[in-house]
Amino acid sequence: MKLLVSPISPEEAIAAHQGGADIIDVKNPKEGSLGANFPWVIKSVKDAIDSRKPISATIGDFNFKPGTASLAALGAAVAGAHYIKVGLYDVQTEEQALEMLTNITKSVKDLDPDKKVVVSGYSDYKRINSISLHLLPAIGAQAGVDVVMVDTGIKDGRSTFEFMDEDELTRFTGAIREQGLESALAGTLKFEDLPVLRRINPDIIGVRGMVCGGDRTSCIQEELVVKLKNEM
Repeated sequence: MKLLVSPISPEEAIAAHQGGADIIDVKNPKEGSLGANFPWVIKSVKDAIDSRKPISATIGDFNFKPGTASLAALGAAVAGAHYIKVGLYDVQTEEQALEMLTNITKSVKDLDPDKKVVVSGYSDYKRINSISLHLLPAIGAQAGVDVVMVDTGIKDGRSTFEFMDEDELTRFTGAIREQGLESALAGTLKFEDLPVLRRINPDIIGVRGMVCGGDRTSCIQEELVVKLKNEM
């Protein structure tokens, strides 16, 4: 498993990088689960860690606006992100999801075919009235994305494991791999979840609050990133 850590600033990015994170994921929690940060913050994070370690950037929890999302994805890619993540927060149908992802992927891959598009669904999709998470592996493969992720849409302290059990997440991860895509798991993960995460074995786990001492509005602590990386 690779460790993705989500800083909001260059200072936090350095802590995540020095702690051993494999992917540095720039986001803005003030704008939601996958809230977008500013292009200059993405660039400054990339400059701050000054390594070949990949940068990821979230572009938002989107409703059905394929043009807006495509422009945002291109902006994140131009700013230096290698992974571009979009959340299908208020997208209800397979047709909407496919149109969104096809155009986002085109905007990113036309710039650089090596950059990766990540689609995130939500373990709590029923309470936010979003598209079923289980439809995304097949839709993502058809649209040409690289990674399918699960996160929580509402950040109220409830974990992905409160909405999906180990068997369901194992089947979901398997369905992603059957499509030839990478899998990612996030959503208020805790240190005590590591044994079950090892059994599910997603390609990537994504954290923020876990390495902020349990409060995602606090700051990333390098020593907690080190601890997590060692325990993984």
